[in-house]
Amino acid sequence: MSLLRNIHRFYGSSSSAVTAQSWIYAKVFKGEPTQQNFRLEREDLPALADGDFLARADYISVDPYMRPYMMAYPEGTPMIGGQVATVLDSRNAAFPVGSAIFGQFGWRTHTVCNPAKLKTDLPYVLPDFGSLPTSLGLGVLGMPGNTAYFGLSELCEPKEGETVVVSGAAGAVGSHVGQIGKIKGCRVVGIAGSDAKCAWLKELGFDEVINYKTANVYGELKKAAPKGIDCYFDNVGGPISEAVIKQMNVYGRIAVCGTISNYNTAIEKVTDPLRQMVFKQLRMEGFLVWRWNNRWMEGIEANLRWIRDGKLQWQETVTEGFEQVPQAFMDMLKGGNTGKAVVKV
Repeated sequence: MSLLRNIHRFYGSSSSAVTAQSWIYAKVFKGEPTQQNFRLEREDLPALADGDFLARADYISVDPYMRPYMMAYPEGTPMIGGQVATVLDSRNAAFPVGSAIFGQFGWRTHTVCNPAKLKTDLPYVLPDFGSLPTSLGLGVLGMPGNTAYFGLSELCEPKEGETVVVSGAAGAVGSHVGQIGKIKGCRVVGIAGSDAKCAWLKELGFDEVINYKTANVYGELKKAAPKGIDCYFDNVGGPISEAVIKQMNVYGRIAVCGTISNYNTAIEKVTDPLRQMVFKQLRMEGFLVWRWNNRWMEGIEANLRWIRDGKLQWQETVTEGFEQVPQAFMDMLKGGNTGKAVVKV
């Protein structure tokens, strides 16, 4: 505790001595993001007022959703995103000094926050992860973990013995979805973009894996799911999803989490899926995980139990250094990560 006391003495009750660095959305994305889309800025933080706390970023998340979301923001806007941070100074009893917290603070090193002034995206103190790294609060024990937990369980409702297909299966969400499918007694088929990723998915317990870059997805799915597909967790859209939907069983369920195949490129033409939807009586629903905000800790606690029971594994692709956040983001969009992509500040 001496270190925390020293930190508190250094900052006192004011954050005015702190200069934050933040990455700015400098230029509208056109195609794949480049370094020219980002600009690094500095700002002096204000003194803390009642209800405020000062947080220092430990890990910053880079996620596919940031690419389409930022298109709605004007140039000059700070980049959005979540981070795991440590509270350095506080005038808010709910966020004591030394707490590990999650906050939607964006790509920045330090933040002064008063939760009472926020209507959405409220920060929270992380539950006790024990010996697990706090970075998991950005992955399997955070937003991606809850996306997998609620998206699969609530929308697909997989039943024992059914076949679940997951696209983008080696990402933070997809790898998690597949493991939940196995926990629920399903046959799980993963679609990923390299032999190494496919090998990792087999280690996680996926029954079959398909490398979409080297295989005919439609043909390989016929072999991997000979009884058809009951549940599809879609992270990619495009031709891969077309191939999956054509092989869905009657009353199949589809949870649409993302369409990463067209985030950086023009949308590819695919066959209109409505014929399949009608004649197979499919249920297809897009979602944002925030709809389950009122059950957020339920998801984290369930995933934590599965980890402690040895039923759920995780992997991170960690990039070192705050200055590398844009590069980590660009690499992630090109499939350079296995599991969750984070930046260690």
